[in-house]
Amino acid sequence: MRLAAEAIAARGRFAVALAGGSTPRALYTLLADEAAPYRAQVAWERVHVFFGDERQVDPDHPDSNCRMATETLLGRVPVPAGQVHRIRGENPDADRAAEEYEEILAADFHLGAGDRPRFDLVLLGMGADGHTASIFPGSAAARVTDRRVAGVRVEPPGHDRVTLTLPVFNAAAAVVFMIAGADKAAVLARVAAGHDLPAGRVRPADGTLLWLVDRAAAASLPAPGAKAP
Repeated sequence: MRLAAEAIAARGRFAVALAGGSTPRALYTLLADEAAPYRAQVAWERVHVFFGDERQVDPDHPDSNCRMATETLLGRVPVPAGQVHRIRGENPDADRAAEEYEEILAADFHLGAGDRPRFDLVLLGMGADGHTASIFPGSAAARVTDRRVAGVRVEPPGHDRVTLTLPVFNAAAAVVFMIAGADKAAVLARVAAGHDLPAGRVRPADGTLLWLVDRAAAASLPAPGAKAP
């Protein structure tokens, strides 16, 4: 809410990249809740919504990040439909879908060759293997430095994906990770210790980075005030 208000006051709009997965559901539901004190404090008509990644499925598929965000948030708040910029997951060619999203970003952010969009906020999660968005350890997407969007090949029965790249995340004004669950404890400790995992490589060059971690996910972290080994 604060970041939205600041961005709208400064530039007339708030550009946010949403995370998929299960953890953001509660946040999106709370923001859209008419009984909660948050929904009315966001100027939704000034919000421009993007997605950090998407599976190559139809937008009404149960695995679609767009579907989850629509059901919990976007279909319940007055964001203009033209300001919701989804990745075309129904395109079976992930590389072409990535190119299309590059074009959307370039047009909306008025980007020149080599420019990176500067999101006001990027929301991210982390998998138990240390991946974030659809940037997996050891994948080609983890090595991308010259593109804003990349197609990601996934072995069946998984779905191919499209993801924003690390250079885009690291150009954001603010990045917030939301990490929950005991299954994330071991990998979160590895990220905190400096292991080279995609989630740990998100470090905005000229922005803020915040990790929101529940107790279960934080169980293997050093106690506050403890000296690093």
